[in-house]
Amino acid sequence: MKVAITGATGLVGSRLVERLYKEGHQVLVLTRNSGFAQKVFPPTNFPSVEIVTYTPTTSGAWQDAIAGCEAIVNLAGEPIGEGRWTTERKQEILNSRQLGTQKIVEAITKANPKPKVLVNTSAIGYYGTSETATFDETSVSGNDFLAQVCQAWEAEASKVKEAGVRLVILRFGIVLGNGGALAKMIPPFQLFAGGPIGSGRQWFSWIHLDDLVNLILQALNQSNMQGVYNATAPNPVRMNDLSQTLGQVLHRPSWLPVPAFAIEALLGDGAIVVLEGQQVLPKRTLESGFAYQYPNLQPALNQILR
Repeated sequence: MKVAITGATGLVGSRLVERLYKEGHQVLVLTRNSGFAQKVFPPTNFPSVEIVTYTPTTSGAWQDAIAGCEAIVNLAGEPIGEGRWTTERKQEILNSRQLGTQKIVEAITKANPKPKVLVNTSAIGYYGTSETATFDETSVSGNDFLAQVCQAWEAEASKVKEAGVRLVILRFGIVLGNGGALAKMIPPFQLFAGGPIGSGRQWFSWIHLDDLVNLILQALNQSNMQGVYNATAPNPVRMNDLSQTLGQVLHRPSWLPVPAFAIEALLGDGAIVVLEGQQVLPKRTLESGFAYQYPNLQPALNQILR
């Protein structure tokens, strides 16, 4: 199979490229920065990985590279948990997902032959936040900024079905691996200053990086998978439990809570990502037959941090 990937140099994308390459697939990396992509995937280690420079939100010659690919995995999007959500930043977050997906779908529609499947990222922010509700793939959307972004993102992806292409939307939880969110949580614990963020009662719906990559591979290969699937582990935890478990794995105390106002001062509106959460269950994902390697938090953290 030849697979095109956007967002390939990130935490999830780089692991996915490695797996696809090892399994003998051809990989086309669509990237804004080809120099950086060549450092992540050096030709000596990845001789058959093809790197194409693209502008995610603009039509162009890069779209021609989609023809001949059997599958597309669209992982691109501006990070939501870094920096304050100014009006300009919010527009970048939205455009990178809505317009970025629109241009991928446009490329698929024009391609001859067309890819058979698009695996498109979304996020559990779709559901809004709650300390008490439980969400699965059938739940209605929330109405905050992130929920609106996810709705627009998924609406653009859904247009690919008009071209007769199978669509799988994966609503990512917080991905745990070497990097990403976990890398930001660990330093305070190493300095004996770790603890829960905010109230500690907010839900933390997570997934181990290896499980996420396996789920993407299943979505590519399992032709009866279509529609929305929650990319979260079946056992979400509250922030207090996350902090306690992380402390145990790192052999450090979890005693110093990070007050909400400190996070709000740093991130502004973006603080919602860590101060509020949602309990999300992967109902359809389990029904698809997906088998988690890491359904529980402690073994997942042990594997990542050992």
